Amino acid sequence: MDFMADEITDEELVTQYLNNAALTPDSAEKVSNFYKIQEILLRKSPNLLPKYLQNVLNFTTDRSADVKKALVGFIEELCKVRESLIPKVMLNLHMLLCDESIPVQKRVIQAAITIYRRTLAWLCKASSVTDEMEDAWKQLCTIKLEIANMIDSDNDGIRTSSVKFLECVVLLQTYPDEAENKRPNDFSLDNVPLTLKIARRRKLEEEASNLFEVLVKFHGSPHISSANLLACIGVLANIAKSRAEFMARVVAAIESLYNNLPPTLTTTQVSSVKKKLKTELCGLIKHPAAFDYVNRISVILLELGCSQQEITKLISKPEERKKYNKRTLSSESTIHQISKKPRLEQSPFEFDDTNDSQFLTPQEANEQFILENLTLEKAVYLIFTHIPKLPNAMPPDFVGDYQKYFKGGTIGKIPLANVLAEQFTEAGVGPGVKVPVRETAPETTSKKREREPDETKEEKEKLPRKEKVKVQRIKTLKLMEITKPLEKDVKERLLISSIKRLLQQDRSQNNLLHQKVITTLATCFCKSVRDTVLAYLLSDLRSNVDTALAWLFEEYSIMQGFSRVPPLRREGKIDDSYNLLLCSFISISSSDALILSRLLLEAPMVTDEALQEIKSVCRDDRKSGWALGLLKDLTIRKPPKQLTFLNALLSYTTYESNTVRDYAIGHVLELHQRPDLKLVIEEFARMNLEFLKLPKPPESLCGVDQGRLKSEVWHDDFIKASLLPYVSLLPANGSLIHDLAKVYVQTSADIKRIILRLIENPVRIMGMDHPDLLKLVEESPKGAETLVTRVIHILTDKGPPSTQLVQRVRDLYNSRVSDVRFLIPVLNGLSKQEIISALPKLIKLNPVVVKEVFNRLLGFHGDSPITPTDLLVSLHLIDANKADLKTVMKATSVCLQEKQVFTQEVLAVVLQQLMDRTPLPTLLMRTVIQGLTSYPRLSGFVMNILQRLILKQVWKQKVVWEGFIKCCQRTKPQSFAVLMQLPAPQLTEALNICPDLREPLREHLLTFTEAQRVHIPAATQEIVLGPYSAPPSATVLPAALPLGQPDAVVETDASVPPPTSEPLPPGME
Repeated sequence: MDFMADEITDEELVTQYLNNAALTPDSAEKVSNFYKIQEILLRKSPNLLPKYLQNVLNFTTDRSADVKKALVGFIEELCKVRESLIPKVMLNLHMLLCDESIPVQKRVIQAAITIYRRTLAWLCKASSVTDEMEDAWKQLCTIKLEIANMIDSDNDGIRTSSVKFLECVVLLQTYPDEAENKRPNDFSLDNVPLTLKIARRRKLEEEASNLFEVLVKFHGSPHISSANLLACIGVLANIAKSRAEFMARVVAAIESLYNNLPPTLTTTQVSSVKKKLKTELCGLIKHPAAFDYVNRISVILLELGCSQQEITKLISKPEERKKYNKRTLSSESTIHQISKKPRLEQSPFEFDDTNDSQFLTPQEANEQFILENLTLEKAVYLIFTHIPKLPNAMPPDFVGDYQKYFKGGTIGKIPLANVLAEQFTEAGVGPGVKVPVRETAPETTSKKREREPDETKEEKEKLPRKEKVKVQRIKTLKLMEITKPLEKDVKERLLISSIKRLLQQDRSQNNLLHQKVITTLATCFCKSVRDTVLAYLLSDLRSNVDTALAWLFEEYSIMQGFSRVPPLRREGKIDDSYNLLLCSFISISSSDALILSRLLLEAPMVTDEALQEIKSVCRDDRKSGWALGLLKDLTIRKPPKQLTFLNALLSYTTYESNTVRDYAIGHVLELHQRPDLKLVIEEFARMNLEFLKLPKPPESLCGVDQGRLKSEVWHDDFIKASLLPYVSLLPANGSLIHDLAKVYVQTSADIKRIILRLIENPVRIMGMDHPDLLKLVEESPKGAETLVTRVIHILTDKGPPSTQLVQRVRDLYNSRVSDVRFLIPVLNGLSKQEIISALPKLIKLNPVVVKEVFNRLLGFHGDSPITPTDLLVSLHLIDANKADLKTVMKATSVCLQEKQVFTQEVLAVVLQQLMDRTPLPTLLMRTVIQGLTSYPRLSGFVMNILQRLILKQVWKQKVVWEGFIKCCQRTKPQSFAVLMQLPAPQLTEALNICPDLREPLREHLLTFTEAQRVHIPAATQEIVLGPYSAPPSATVLPAALPLGQPDAVVETDASVPPPTSEPLPPGME
């Protein structure tokens, strides 16, 4: 929107522009309105500035970076035209410096250069300092400190801007060199009044010195960028030209930079830096204050391409140097006498000014002495010590001298030195006494130093004649004319001797200096020197390890191009030197764990050949522990070659020696905890596991590095080597068990056997609640049933199974895998009914397995859900269709062998429960006979059982009936009473089946009295005795056997001799 000047006032325009800038979303339009506001407020109508300043400063929080940059420009221009408003904008300037936008920060730093100069000048001109001015100065000092800290910023542009700002601060807060050359608008420390309390000269000068050191440190940083370096070189050179007190530090900094250029610079950037150095040094050498450093600067300029003639032309003239020394304010550190004419035949890098001192007048000599030695402390001391000695009346000569000094109009150290020098000369004291007075020009005061043209001409004619005489003397003492060169072998022998003396010198005082000298000699000299130093270091590497490391770093810097190649080594192979040196150190320290570890961990690089040396140490069983640990530390602390060291360590997890392999696996497990190495280690272990699918071992498991010969078949050692790295990772990453199960299915029986053996410890560590183990049991890959069974056995070997494990095994058995072996480990976790249902299948397994089953069920591995009584009863009740009789017989025999479980009482309860079954269990009588064999005192209880069997008509079950007869046969004569209770047909059948019973039974019946026989049925007597028999008389009737209380155990004195072998069930003989 355009507005006509005659239609609307400036105030309304400002208001309109402010509203437009605040409401428009377009950044470009905002900036346009902002510039219009700036033009009106700062140029056209400055009277509106106080009213609308705060409205303008409110844009500090605007989102647009362009608007903020425009605001910084407004503040910068405001400080130029209205210094009184500086306190109003300082807080906003600080907020803009802390903005997140990099361009805004850069713009603030650039503006701070002008603002700082203006603010400091404003404070110095003010008649009095208000609180508002003091707060503004404190805020500006805070901004200055933050900008100084930004020299370490991540942004290249911000660092460059900070360097420029620090240059401004250093120049503003230091004294100028030449008052005559000071520009009208310049500001320096001498413009700061001594009465300004908030900015004392001393503090400002100290701060400038500290900031200059920050610049020098940043200039020498090894990681400085090209743009920052170019800016820093220009800044330091400008400071040195403007402030000669910093000349020495600047020259030293440039020398250090030239000798150690940052390694991060490219070839093009190095060329640009050298070009910049040449330009700045050419300007610097022209400065009179740089004359003392001409030799050092000339060396660099010559290497940068300048000729000696060009350098000579650049050097300041003697008259300029002398004039400069006369007027400089910091004469204490910079005054040097300038030669009137250079000496003949001097070296191109030497500019000697000793001739000047030779022709100094006594006045000049005294003046120079006073300037060099008169300090503030000495002046104060002189005043205080001589005040008491002053006379009461002022001497007339003092009045004249003082008036002369006062009317001169110059107050400072140099005028004072002139006056004191005249007094020294007149009194005949000071160094001027020793200076001979020249006959041609006997001046006594500084005002008479100008020579007439004729005198100058005569002096110039005299000086060359004197110098020619001196030059002639120097020529007569040339070493080349009075000596001859040594032969090569003599020079080398002398060189080696000096090196040996240097090596054997006591270095307790200056160890670092001695170390630096040794490494420099070893790096820069010929092979014989290197061999001498190397032999010395290897003779006692433990004591010389610091020197060895320093030498390694020197070689590395040369190899990488960080340092220039020494001239004596330019023909050799630089890359091989570092490698041979490192390998020599490793070889000699292969038995010293401490030294070898320090060498490799602190060395800048470990070469492939050095790694092979380490591997040879790792293969030694006695050293493998710490050597492999060193490989682990190298993997962690040397990221550039991390994978190389890790692969070397992993290769020993498959080594032939168990000691080496165990150490390697232990270190690999520690590294496996690091997320960045976990995947690499698991891939290596998985690769070795996949080898088991191959028909023969791969070549990677053979050779010197693995300690075994090549093989065409999978031996146990090869199998373990491929398995152990993978199996060892199972506790750390349980999901690996699933891949192991897949490989298990595809391997041979020998490999499966080793797998089942090796997984014991990892699985036990994982525990039965591990989700991956439960998942394995739940999924159970086809063909991996034995692996799953083994896992379950391991988990339940030391304790009862968990509920989750039992449930997954139960589900697996019921739904997918009908192999009853899965149930064995979790039997103690199943219900009683589940165990009884699984018994027919369990007893069909291998006898060893059946024994294990019964051990678990009988409580040898913890609490059992089924009692021994129920177990034995359940075995007798197994359906013949589910398990044959012979299998059940073996199972019951296994149970009855555990006499500590199946005691006499337990067996009695079992037999009692079996008697209550209908029909009677087939193996009842076999168990009765076995129980009687184990526990003879059960004979009375067995008689009760036999009597009850008669009541249950035992003869109706053939097998049980035959067992009944056999039991009666074994328990005779106690069983005779039972036999005579049988019905006649069954008794006849029993006697026919077992004829051996007939005669003993007949004899037993004959012992009965007539009264006793009355109770015996006639049919029974007839069967036993026959029709012809007659009962004997006077026979006592034996007591009747108790028929009641079938559960009671009756003890008798009669003993039944045990059978010679385990009885077979009836019908199975």
